[in-house]
Amino acid sequence: MTEKEIIDYTKVADQYIIAIFNQSTVAQPEAARLFSHVLNAQHIWGKRMLGLRPLYGVWELHSQEDFNKISEENFKLIYLALSETTSDQVTYYHNSKGIRYENRVDEILLHLSNHSTYHRGQVVTLLKKAGFEPPVTDYIILKRDQLL
Repeated sequence: MTEKEIIDYTKVADQYIIAIFNQSTVAQPEAARLFSHVLNAQHIWGKRMLGLRPLYGVWELHSQEDFNKISEENFKLIYLALSETTSDQVTYYHNSKGIRYENRVDEILLHLSNHSTYHRGQVVTLLKKAGFEPPVTDYIILKRDQLL
């Protein structure tokens, strides 16, 4: 599996969750807060891999109406980072507390995907409790159904 395939999966799975938010006529503030965090983290890591300063804070809240636009912008950043870096290239960055770190691009991409999956699971749990039938976003099912 390539880094691009990992990011493609993350993008498709996110789009399924965004679709549920778009269909909802009832506010889901905790789910929206968690998904905003997912989008913020993707943005932050995309910017870091490109050596740019992030525009969003880790827990910045976004309007559900903006989820799709932000997601599209994030994946443009991430795909650009994929095209301009190598998987073993080291990225130097500062975390939200100002501490300097370094990681390889492949490590960052794996973290980005795992982090997104973790929080999508939390969002799905909240949506189920609210009566929604969230889509299946398991990698292997999306792959089996040729959606990746």
